[in-house]
Amino acid sequence: MQKSINTFLKHPSKDLTNRSANPPVTRASTILFDTMQELYLHERKVKTHKKISHYSYGRYGSTTTIELENILKKLENAYHIFLTGTGFGGIALALMSLCRPGDEIVVSDNVYGPTKEISQKLLKEFNIIAKFYDPDNFDDLKQKISKKTKMILVENPGSNTFEFQDLSKIIKLAKSKNIFTLLDNTWGTPLFLKPLNIGFDMSFSSATKYFSGHSDAMGGSLAVNKKVFKKIMFFYKLSGYRMSADEAYLIIRGLRTLDTRLKQHYENTKKVINFLRKQNKIKEILYPYKPSSKNYKLWKKYYSGATGLFSIVVKSKKKSSVINFVNSLELFGIGYSWGGFESLAILQELKGNHKDEYIQGRKFYRFKKDEHIVRLHIGLEDPRDLILDLKKNLKKIK
Repeated sequence: MQKSINTFLKHPSKDLTNRSANPPVTRASTILFDTMQELYLHERKVKTHKKISHYSYGRYGSTTTIELENILKKLENAYHIFLTGTGFGGIALALMSLCRPGDEIVVSDNVYGPTKEISQKLLKEFNIIAKFYDPDNFDDLKQKISKKTKMILVENPGSNTFEFQDLSKIIKLAKSKNIFTLLDNTWGTPLFLKPLNIGFDMSFSSATKYFSGHSDAMGGSLAVNKKVFKKIMFFYKLSGYRMSADEAYLIIRGLRTLDTRLKQHYENTKKVINFLRKQNKIKEILYPYKPSSKNYKLWKKYYSGATGLFSIVVKSKKKSSVINFVNSLELFGIGYSWGGFESLAILQELKGNHKDEYIQGRKFYRFKKDEHIVRLHIGLEDPRDLILDLKKNLKKIK
C-alpha cells in the first residue's frame, strides 16, 4: 500500500530473523562469501549501484548502516546516501571528492564554522580557493563565480543568523555554468525541504541533530544525485568516512519519531517566540515567525515547516550582562550542537578578529553597536516553564 512519509518512518525495517521491531546492530570488519564468484558478483552490484543487503568490507559499512541509508534515501528522494561518522564529515566528503587543485568554490558567508575552516584553510593548502558571498545578496554570488568555480556551497538558513536564500536562482545559475551544488539542510531536514527535488546535486544533514534527536549519537548524511555518485563513491571507499553500526542504530531509532518531535519543537518555539517578541531588550528575532518578519517569503516559498533553532538579537552596552543572562538560565543548557530533546542557549561570537575573520566571524553580517546574538534551541520541555525561565533571567541584561 502507498504510505505517507510519517507512516514510513515508523515501519522502515524489521528484523524478521529475530522477530524484533528494530534492525540488528551488525558490527563487522570481514564479510564472508560462499564463493569467489559470489564476491565478484557483489562487487559488480556495488559498482553499478544495484540494491545490496551488505557490503564486501566493513570499511564501507554494515547491514545496519544500509538500513539507515535506505530510510534516508526514501526521505531525501536521493540516488544514494553516504553516511559519515560525524556531521561535518559529510561536508568534508563532498569537498574532498569533487574539488581538485586549481578549482574554486563559492560559499555562503553564514555557513557552519568548521565549514569555513576547511574551505579557507585546508583547501587552500591544496590550491583550492574559497570565496565567500553575502547570503542576502544574490548579485554578490554571481560576481564571485568564475570559470574555475567547481562548487557552490549553501547553508540555508544560516544556523546563527538565519538568512534564507532564493534557492531556485542559485540552482539556475549553477546549472548554466555546470557547477556542482551542495545545500546544508540540517535546519529544515528533508521532512520540510528536499534539496535534490529542486535541483541541488547534494543535500547534507548533520544526523547528530534532529535525525538522532537524543543528543547521544553523531553522524552525517550526504544525499546525492546520479551526477556526482561515482566521484563521491570513489573517495568514500578509499577514505574510510563511514558511520559505525551503533551510531546508525541510534539514528534509526531517532528517525522513528522525527515528524512527531519536529512538530512539538515548532509548537514550543512559536509559544516562546510569542513571549520574546514582546520583550524590550530583544531587538530582533531571527526566525520566520510572521509574514512581516525578515525572509518569511523565502522560507514559505521552499519549506513546508520550521524547526526549533533561532537567534535573538539583544541590545546591551554590557556584554557581561548578556553572558550572565545565558549563564543564569536553568532549563537551557550551554553547549554546541542542537536538535536534541533539550533546550540550549549560547552567546555567538561572530564579529571575528584580524587574521581569522573568515573563520571566527562574518564578513557580510551587519553588526550594530551594542548588539549581541544569542542562539536558542527550543526543546521538548513544557514551553510555559521555558518562558518563565527566560522571563526571570532577561532582567539580568543591562
